[in-house]
Amino acid sequence: MRLLSRALENPPAAVLVEGEAGIGKSRLIHEVLRKARLRSLVTTCPPYREPSTLAPIVDVLQQARPDISKLPLTGLAGALRPLFPEWADDLPPAPEPLDDARASRHRLFRALAGLVDTLGADVLVVDDVHWADDATLDFLLFLASRRQARPMSLVATYRPEDLADTSLVRRLPTSFPAGTTQVRITLRPLDQPDTAAMISSMLGGDRVSEAFAGFMHAHTDGVPLAVEESMRLLGDRAHLVRRGGAWVRRGLDELQVPPTVRDATLERTRRLPPAVQRVLEAVAVLGAAGEAVVADVTDLLVDEARARLAEAFARGLLAEPKPGQVAFRHALMGRTIYQSIPEPDRRRLHLAAGVAIERTEPRALAELTRHFKAAGDTARWTAYAEQAADRAIESGDHTTAVALLHDLLSAAELSSPDMARVARTVATAALARSDTVDELHHRVVQTLRDVLDSPGLTPMQQAEIRNPLGRLLINQGDAKSALAELELAVEHIVHHPLEAARAMTYLGWAFAGPWPASTHRQWLRRAEVAASEIRSPDDRLSLAGDRAAAMLMLGDSSAFDLVSALPLDVPPGAESRTVARINTNLGKGAIVWGRYPEARSRLAAALTLAEAGQLTRLRYSILLAQADLDWYTGRWDGLAQRVAELADADRDRPVAYLATVRLAARLDAAAGRLRAADQQYRLALDEATRLGALDDTMEPSAALARRFLAEGQPDEALRITDAPIRTVHAKRVWVWATELAPARVEALLAAGRPEDAARLVAAFARGLRDRAAPAPRAALSICRAMLAAADGDQGRAAAAFGRAAHAWDALPRPYDALLARERQASALMSIGGGAAADLLSEVQAGFLELGATGDADRVRHRLGNHRTSAQSWRGGRRGYGEQLSPREIEVVQLVVAGKTNRQIARRLSKSPRTVEGQIRSAMR
Repeated sequence: MRLLSRALENPPAAVLVEGEAGIGKSRLIHEVLRKARLRSLVTTCPPYREPSTLAPIVDVLQQARPDISKLPLTGLAGALRPLFPEWADDLPPAPEPLDDARASRHRLFRALAGLVDTLGADVLVVDDVHWADDATLDFLLFLASRRQARPMSLVATYRPEDLADTSLVRRLPTSFPAGTTQVRITLRPLDQPDTAAMISSMLGGDRVSEAFAGFMHAHTDGVPLAVEESMRLLGDRAHLVRRGGAWVRRGLDELQVPPTVRDATLERTRRLPPAVQRVLEAVAVLGAAGEAVVADVTDLLVDEARARLAEAFARGLLAEPKPGQVAFRHALMGRTIYQSIPEPDRRRLHLAAGVAIERTEPRALAELTRHFKAAGDTARWTAYAEQAADRAIESGDHTTAVALLHDLLSAAELSSPDMARVARTVATAALARSDTVDELHHRVVQTLRDVLDSPGLTPMQQAEIRNPLGRLLINQGDAKSALAELELAVEHIVHHPLEAARAMTYLGWAFAGPWPASTHRQWLRRAEVAASEIRSPDDRLSLAGDRAAAMLMLGDSSAFDLVSALPLDVPPGAESRTVARINTNLGKGAIVWGRYPEARSRLAAALTLAEAGQLTRLRYSILLAQADLDWYTGRWDGLAQRVAELADADRDRPVAYLATVRLAARLDAAAGRLRAADQQYRLALDEATRLGALDDTMEPSAALARRFLAEGQPDEALRITDAPIRTVHAKRVWVWATELAPARVEALLAAGRPEDAARLVAAFARGLRDRAAPAPRAALSICRAMLAAADGDQGRAAAAFGRAAHAWDALPRPYDALLARERQASALMSIGGGAAADLLSEVQAGFLELGATGDADRVRHRLGNHRTSAQSWRGGRRGYGEQLSPREIEVVQLVVAGKTNRQIARRLSKSPRTVEGQIRSAMR
C-alpha cells in the first residue's frame, strides 16, 4: 500500500501489480484509491473466450461519463462513433475513412486518449490485463508513451502464470517517457502468522488457536481469497467453536472448497487443451506423483505427459513438492479438479493409479489403500490397509493405523474372520493412542459395538474385541458399559494371562457396577494370581500399580503396604510411562483418603516423568489432580484460570472435563456465584449418573443438597442424596462419603429424623474403622458435632466443631476448617458466648485470605445482624464489625498514596488476594 500510494502521489506513474488469483491485487488498489484523493477510472478485462475489441476501455468511459454533451470535444472525437453508437447525437461527425488501417487505429487511439484527458482522470486502473485483447494492450502502450499536458498514472494488474512471455503488458513500464515513476509490486501468499491475523480480523479480533491457523494455512496455502471464503464456509456450517478464549475448528480433517475458489479454478482449467486437463485430473487423483505414474494413469507416452505437465507448470497450476514429483500448487485447487471428475471416471482413474503404484518400489501402502478403496476393489483395499496399518503400528503411528482400519471396518463388506481380525487390531491400536479421546475414538467404539452385534463371531472372537473395547470405554468415561464388556470377555481370555489380569484389575475398580467392595476385591485377588504367571517386569509393575490404585478406591488400608513398594521415579525409558501413570492414580487415591503430602509427592513425580516423556494427555490428568489438591489445601491463587485452561485441554474426555466442572463449581460457590455453581454441579451430577461413574456423583449431590438446605428444602436435599448414599452402603466404600455424609446427616436432622442421622453416623464410623483416612475422619467429626448440636448441647457441639476444625487443619484443608469454625461460632452464639463474635471475625478474615469472598460476605452479614461490633474483646483476633481494622486503615492509606494492589502487597508482605479482600472490606 505504501509503495502504490507513493507512486500515485508522484505522477505520471506506471505500476504493475502481479500475483495469482485471489492474492488481493484488486483489493490492494481499491484500498489505496479509497484513501487517496484522486480521480480514477477503474476497469476490468473480462475473461471472454473471444475478447471484444477495446471493451475494457469503452466500458470504463461509458460508466464515467454517460452524457458527453457538455464536454469540449474536438472534431477528432467523431472517430469514436463506431465504439459509442449511443453517443451519436453528441459526437462530432465521423471523419473521412483512411486507407491505412494503422493510421485509422492511431486516429482512434488519439480520440480515445483525448476523451480520457477531457474527463480529467488522475489514474487509469486496468484489472486482469492478462485477459485483455491486443487492441486494448496497444492503446495502453499508446497512453503510456505519449507526452501529456496533464500527467496521468496507469496501474495494471495481472496473473503472471496467465501472461505470455511475449505479452505487451511487460513493455508497459518501459513505454513511459523519462521522469515516470515506475513500480512493480509482486503479491505473495500469507505465511502462517499472517493467515492467523487475517482469520482473527474476521472474528472480531479474537485469538485463533495455533493448530487452527496451521490447518487453514496448509489447506489454503495462505491465498487470502481462499482463507476468507473458507472461513465464511466454516462459519456458515457451524464448524467454528470457541475454547479457552480462542477459536478452533470442530473435528475437520479437510476444508470444503468454497464456491468462489471452485469457480475460479474451473474457469482457468477449462480453457486448457484436453490433454492438459487429462494430466490435471490424474494429478488430482494421485495427489503427488512422478511423471511416469502420471503417464500410466493418463495412458499418455512419458514424453507427451511431460510436455502437458510442463504446460500446466507454466500456467502456475502445478508445483514440485519434492524432486521428481508433481502436485497441485494449492490444495483447494486440486480438490476442485478432483470433485469435478465424474464418478465413473474417478473410479477408473483410481484403479489405474493403484495398478501403476503397485509397480513401484517401495510400495506406498497408504496410497494403494486409498486408491483401491476409491476404485471399489475390496480385496486389494483390505490387503493394503492391513499392511499399511502394521507398518504404522511398527513406527508408533497408532492414529494412522486406527484411521486406516476403522475406515475398512466401517465401509467394506468383510467376512466374519476378516471382520474379527480387523476389529481386534483396530481396538488394540486405539488403546495405544495415549488415551486420546476424540471423534475418531468415539467412531471406533461405535463401530466395534456394531461388529459385536453382527452374526457369525465366535465367543472367543467376541471376547478379543470386548476386552480392548471395555478399556476404550473406561478412557471415554462410560464406566458402567466398560465393566459390562470386560465381565463378558474375561472368562474367554484366561489363556492370555496378561490380558486376563488387566481385565480382572479393571473389574476390581469400584467406580461402577452394582457389586459390593467384596466382589471387587475378589476380582483383584484373581488378577494377582493371573499376574504371577507374567514374566515381563514392566507388565508386572503396571498391574501392581493398577491393583494398588483400585484398592485405594475401595478404601482398603492394605493398599498402602503395596503403595510403599512402588517406585516414585525411574530413569527415562519404556518403564517411565508406566511409573508416571501409576503415580498419577496413586496420587488421586491419596487425595480421596486425605493423605495430601503423599498425594503431592506422587503427582509431582508423575508430572516430571510425563513431561520428560512428552505424555501430553497424562500430563493434563496430573495437572488436573494437582489443581484438585490445591483446592483442598487452600492454594487458590490463579486456580480459576488453571481450571479453565484444563477444561479446554481435556474437554473430549468426559471424566476429566467433569472434574474441571466440579472444581469450577467449588470456586464459584466460594465466591458467592451460587447460580453458576448450581448449574455446574447439576451438569456434573447428571453426566456422572449417565456414565455410571458412581464415585463422581458424591460431591455434586452433596453440594446441591447443601444448597437445598440453605433454602429450607430438606426433602429435596434428601432426595438428591438418596442414590449416592445407597451406593456407599451397597459398595461399603465409606472413603467416598467425605462430602456426602455431612450433607446427608444435616438433611436428615433438618427433616426431623435424628435416629436415621445417628444410624448413618454410626455406619460411617464402622466403615472407617482401622483406616488412616484423614479426610473422611474429619468429615465424621463434623457429623458427630451435628448430632451434638441437634441434641441441644451447644457447648458440647461447639467443642466438637472445634475438634473437627483442628482435624481439617491437620490435613491441611483450610476451607473446611473455616466452615467448621463458623459452625462452632454459631453454637457459641446460641449459648451467649462472648468469644463467638471474635471467632466469626477470624473466620471472615480467613475466608477473605483464602479468596472465598461469598462465604466472607455471609459471615459479615451474620456479624452485623448480631451487632458484634459492640461486643468486648476477650483475646484472640479482635472483631471490628463495621469499623476498619488497623491493617485495613494501613492498606487504605497506601491506596490513597496511589499504590497498586500488588505494590501494597509487597510493601506489607501480604498476598495480593489479602490486600484485595481488605480493600473490598474498606469499600463496604
